[in-house]
Amino acid sequence: MQITEKEMPENHVPERILIVAVQKKREPTIEAELRELERLVEAAGGETIAVATQSLDRFHPRTYVGKGKVEELAALCEAEEIDAVVFNDELSGTQLKNLEDQFQRKITDRTALILEIFANRATSIEGRLQVELARLRYRLPRLVGMRSDLSRAGVGISGRGPGEKRSELDRRYLLRRVEEIEAKLRKLERSREVSRKQRVKSEMPIVLMVGYTNAGKSTLMNHLVVDEDKTVFTKDMLFATLDTALRQCVLPSGRSFLLGDTVGFVSKLPTTLIEAFKGTLEEVVEADLLLHILDGSSDDIEMQYQTTMSVLETLNVKDKPMIVVYNKQDMMTRKGTLHMGDTVSISAKTGEGVDELLEKLESMIYDPLQEMELLLPLSAGKLINQLHQENRILETRYEAEGIYVRAMWKKEELERWS
Repeated sequence: MQITEKEMPENHVPERILIVAVQKKREPTIEAELRELERLVEAAGGETIAVATQSLDRFHPRTYVGKGKVEELAALCEAEEIDAVVFNDELSGTQLKNLEDQFQRKITDRTALILEIFANRATSIEGRLQVELARLRYRLPRLVGMRSDLSRAGVGISGRGPGEKRSELDRRYLLRRVEEIEAKLRKLERSREVSRKQRVKSEMPIVLMVGYTNAGKSTLMNHLVVDEDKTVFTKDMLFATLDTALRQCVLPSGRSFLLGDTVGFVSKLPTTLIEAFKGTLEEVVEADLLLHILDGSSDDIEMQYQTTMSVLETLNVKDKPMIVVYNKQDMMTRKGTLHMGDTVSISAKTGEGVDELLEKLESMIYDPLQEMELLLPLSAGKLINQLHQENRILETRYEAEGIYVRAMWKKEELERWS
């Protein structure tokens, strides 16, 4: 699966995919995971022809599923003209090699599939580097089973020294490339840190959206963004956008805040990917408030909620102030919400409920405004202009004693000017 939806020609024939999963005994059902994996296959340009599962106490160390199941599935691949087999869990290098020998077809797993989608969707320099780093970290412990994959990726080593094996040369090449990428990412991180400090100086609150991929984060951002020329790409597919975007938005009171969109999550998000994107995801740590966006119309909403909370726990921001937003209200069939705390139901597409969300958001990132009358010195023109820009001036009169202002004031402003 090398073609994304964004690149597919009209005459593209999707690869025929067999999905294989193990349902471990005494563990929760994997039905939601399999539905998600089918959507990942679709996002990578494939078509799921069949889904096969086997109930086991543990994964088979050599072939993931049992020997008899492998033979059964190999016959199915022949009968259904399957092009590639996708496994629901990460495979070891040994498993990859053994399964390729058995199936004589391309073998991939959930992690490699997600990394492939990310590689095709990343557009920024940093995003491409982050994904390449994650793919290299995934490959390193699997060199035994990735001979053809490395060849397809164009990893060529011209010569080898006395007694050196090809795998040793591949490992050295990959490790050198990892070091190069990490150095470039550190440089980009220093640049991002400068921008982060400038945002802190501006005292403009930062609100970041987190959540499951395709829950509607980008659609909500486009609904709220001030500058229509700075909208972000949206499409009804997994991982439509990967790069973090920060846009200025305005609250009903006229006060501004920065709204950020982060990479979407899926269950079993590869640890190599979380690690590679950690610099970008650290924007979550700096945020004043999180909007946890859920697809309110999804049957798998509980899994989506837990998936995101698990990633936030990894980043140590699980307890940060948060509003849980049930999006796609226009498509919701259930009544009520699944979680306690600050929740809002909206439709980012139609705008329903967005005003309520903004009111709740403002109450959490800004101290309540208070109306007050002040007589300011004539030299306070800069402050007056700022209040006008934020639409907080109710009345202004220039008098002999100074400037009479009736305005909505923040608590800290009252303390400073009273």
